[in-house]
Amino acid sequence: MKVVLYLHLLAMAFFVGGQLVLAAAVVPVARGTELMRPMARRFGYGTLVALVVLIATGSWLASHTHRWSDGTLHVKLALVAFAALLVGVHIRRPTWHVLDGAIFLVTLAIVWLGVDLAEG
Repeated sequence: MKVVLYLHLLAMAFFVGGQLVLAAAVVPVARGTELMRPMARRFGYGTLVALVVLIATGSWLASHTHRWSDGTLHVKLALVAFAALLVGVHIRRPTWHVLDGAIFLVTLAIVWLGVDLAEG
């Protein structure tokens, strides 16, 4: 179980940490340059891998800890679906910068609920 939890937390750290690095360092410096698109695309590929790991390990953890009926998990999963929707819209409308902040806030809420699930 510790290995699965470790992989889940590592994937979450990549996903959330990557958003922080993009928002705080990359976007302010590279926006409007030819470097922005390849950097965002590279992060997107890493994000897809992280999401696959998060889904696989999260499913295993929920099954192993018998959490599928937990209301907190249901809210977390609804927010994951909402975040996926926001990311999908953002892919189609990359100039809608409000989506960056919305995705980040939803991600923080997902992490908060994950911490709450881990404590309970």
